[in-house]
Amino acid sequence: MDDLLKKLYDLLLFYGLKALAALAIFIIGQLIAKGIRSLIERIMTKSGVNETLISFTSHIAYIALLAFIVIAALGQLGIQTTSFIAVLGAAGLAIGLALQGSLSNFAAGFLLIIFRPFKVGDLIEGAGVFGTVESIQIFTTQLKTGDNKTVIIPNAKLNENNITNWTVKGTRRIDMTFGIGYHDDIDKARSIIAGLMAEDDRILKTPKPLIAVAELGASSVNFAVRPWVKVEEYWDVLFDLTEKVKKAFDASGISIPFPQQDIHVYPHGVDQRTAVGLISGQQS
Repeated sequence: MDDLLKKLYDLLLFYGLKALAALAIFIIGQLIAKGIRSLIERIMTKSGVNETLISFTSHIAYIALLAFIVIAALGQLGIQTTSFIAVLGAAGLAIGLALQGSLSNFAAGFLLIIFRPFKVGDLIEGAGVFGTVESIQIFTTQLKTGDNKTVIIPNAKLNENNITNWTVKGTRRIDMTFGIGYHDDIDKARSIIAGLMAEDDRILKTPKPLIAVAELGASSVNFAVRPWVKVEEYWDVLFDLTEKVKKAFDASGISIPFPQQDIHVYPHGVDQRTAVGLISGQQS
């Protein structure tokens, strides 16, 4: 009986010490993991990294450290952890294969947040969508279009296509074309357009607006007008200047021609040469 009690005492002492050591590893390891997570958050915050990426990265690091701590604690208890590691590896591979699309979106989101081709509030064009960036998440980016629709784009789609950022430079050029008749005064039309742009404080002085005869069209002499404005004032200036030019041309007697086509109707049974002679005779 004494031998049995002694063996039980030895077993309890042996495994009790192992259990205490495993518990100590878990508690101390958890505190260290929390400290590392806080350190990562502080470093990334000081570096100006996006808050979404900070939260995601710190949580991933914490979970990975916690998994390592649990395995170490189980190993201290004498449990073989090799099989656990193999199962975790196989599960990770299966999950990775099942979530290929999501992982590609995650990788693209990570790159977008790190390299910052655009930020929240920027006006961009990407993946066939034109709108203002409302949020940048790990897997998707949310845009608001001009007609107030919310479009959620997978980050992989944005990363695979060209991204045009209209905001980053701060200014934007308006490309306009105004046509006048061939009998109208070119210098007068140019002076009217220049005067209207000079009166508008929203049109920037630098770069200097361009007014040039760009084309001798089929029915009009076409001016290329290229003023520069702030990005947020693009549409207002475009619409206002178009209306002002039309009214100013009307007031000054300058025509804005439209395409015209002459149609000649030949009498049935008369050849073209005879018909031309008949028409010429009628006109004379």
